[in-house]
Amino acid sequence: MAKQTKKDELIFLPLGGVGEIGMNFALYGYGPKSNRRYIIVDVGVTFPGDDFPGADLVLPDIDFIANQTDKLDGIVITHAHEDHYGALMALWPMLGGVNVYCTPFTAAMLEAKLQGERNAPKIPVKIYKPNKSFKVGKFEIEGIHVTHSVPEPVSLVIRSPLGNVIHTGDWKLDPAPTLGQKTDEARFREVGDDGVLALICDSTNAMREGESPSEEEVSASLAEIITKAEGRVLVTTFSSNVGRIRSIAEAAEKAGRKVMVLGRSLLRVCEVSRDLGYLDGLAPFLSEDEFSSVPRNKIVVILTGSQGEPRAALAKLARDDHRNANLTAGDMVIFSSRSIPGNEREIITIQNQMIEQGVEIVLDGPQLVHVSGHPRRNELRKMYEWTKPQIGVPVHGEAAHLTAQAKLMAHEGIESVMPVRNGDMLRLAPGAPEILDTVKHGRIYKDGNVIGDEDTTGIKRRRVLSWVGHVVIALVLDGQGELLADPEITCEGLPRMADGQDRFEDVLYDVALSTVENMPQKKRRDLQRVEQAVERAVRNEARDVWGKKPLITVFVTQV
Repeated sequence: MAKQTKKDELIFLPLGGVGEIGMNFALYGYGPKSNRRYIIVDVGVTFPGDDFPGADLVLPDIDFIANQTDKLDGIVITHAHEDHYGALMALWPMLGGVNVYCTPFTAAMLEAKLQGERNAPKIPVKIYKPNKSFKVGKFEIEGIHVTHSVPEPVSLVIRSPLGNVIHTGDWKLDPAPTLGQKTDEARFREVGDDGVLALICDSTNAMREGESPSEEEVSASLAEIITKAEGRVLVTTFSSNVGRIRSIAEAAEKAGRKVMVLGRSLLRVCEVSRDLGYLDGLAPFLSEDEFSSVPRNKIVVILTGSQGEPRAALAKLARDDHRNANLTAGDMVIFSSRSIPGNEREIITIQNQMIEQGVEIVLDGPQLVHVSGHPRRNELRKMYEWTKPQIGVPVHGEAAHLTAQAKLMAHEGIESVMPVRNGDMLRLAPGAPEILDTVKHGRIYKDGNVIGDEDTTGIKRRRVLSWVGHVVIALVLDGQGELLADPEITCEGLPRMADGQDRFEDVLYDVALSTVENMPQKKRRDLQRVEQAVERAVRNEARDVWGKKPLITVFVTQV
């Protein structure tokens, strides 16, 4: 471990995942301001809604560290959920080629993802295992077993000469997980006895009292529902939730049914999980081309699409657009998940499409079909008790979640509670914790092969196009400013008719023509002035007739 000097500081700086769900990206820094060294914990994504047409992924803006990669020593991943490692392929090339440290399951998932991507970067992966320390730059790191909804999740102990930090990642307490180990209370207590400067803690369920139900209870409830079902049962869940996949498969086998998996991401997860032994003891899953050959009361289908993703298997079934499978009246679809904020409309649309087909929808509530992988308030209290931190920092949640945990931390006696948001540079030591600065942060987007902000990717202009359409006008003038041909006009995304009689395109054509003809000949020789006058006149006419202002592009050519 590095030796401490008088000017050294220990810094926590989130660039994603604080004040929002998803897109987790945190920096830890150590050293004097002039020569501080950094590590990154998690490199996650979130997913775009309708406001970002064409965008594939939403990524954290990492300019702060991308502009000083000579000071970056490595990336440590806590677990294989997209909101914690899903941005690696896109962002790693901007981060100086540093090593990525992760557990075996995460490494296997990353490798499978890289193999499925053309021109994927060659990311150097170093595998670590819980309870064994390893060094990354100025820090000594140790993973501690926790329970979550994916294999091999860990909390991180990040040790420095100025104190030890626990970065919990995603975790919960579960006395009977269907796979993996329980959260390692004994090790957390030992680390707490050694002294914990700061607890950087998951806030997702900080508003919910009590303790989360066990995954074992979910499995038992699913088995009861499946046994009573008369037709096909389809269960949609997060593709990375291997514990739930196992619970569903075990429930299906208890009910005497075979299991089929639909969806590329689920197939990839299942393949990796079988290779690593997480699906041992379960019969091989059916392939999708066997869908029609299995009696409806003898099959359970696990499929992607729990968040309403339009290209996922569930959405295709709802649209009756799947190549090998279809829904039948009397089938049952179980949503073994909860809605990520922002996805509600898409999910409800899919549910209504299935209801129209006579499909029964089962949601979590009256029947236990889902349990969160994050701690409720009693579980948080236990973590505080085990680790006894001097400083509490709520992360991983929206404002309401962060505020709820900050109040709970203070109520439970944590000496210093430091609410932060993305971009806040928090000094943890030496001295009292303090926000030193707010650095550049925000969102960038992956749009095909392009990564950048809304302007760089064209998303901002594309959004306007999706709202108000586009009018293109082409004019050809001679050297004296006289029109040599009628204007050419094309309207995309505008109403067909301006009123009951006239086509909108014709109305705008007349305005463009009259604008040019009414300009003094001297002004018509100035092509830029003609362009601006026509653009302004056509936009104003569209506003008067339609009530909206489309994008206008005017091309003026002189011959």
